[in-house]
Amino acid sequence: MTGKPSQNTHPWRKPLLMAEFTALAVLVGSMALLGSQEGDGGAIQAAWLLIPAVASLVVFLSFLGLMYIRWVASAGDEAGGRQKLLFSLLALTLLGVWAYAIAQTWQSLPV
Repeated sequence: MTGKPSQNTHPWRKPLLMAEFTALAVLVGSMALLGSQEGDGGAIQAAWLLIPAVASLVVFLSFLGLMYIRWVASAGDEAGGRQKLLFSLLALTLLGVWAYAIAQTWQSLPV
């Protein structure tokens, strides 16, 4: 990436950054809210856990989108195949870890 940074910006960069940081704020806020509800001795309803789950998914997806722009889209065609393969493996791994964590959280809830 040579030249001025303003010349090399991808059109999806700003929306992905805004989505990532907005979702991160929602995630931190919802975790603080859930922590204060649990601290009062009240049971947390399972539906409230959808807020941090969806927010964390948006954080992961926007992070992956930004990583794709940085690694794959900026590389062009010269090394695109290998970088797409590595990015795909990394994205599947991260989303698999996220799905496993969400599944374990839902299974640990009292019935």
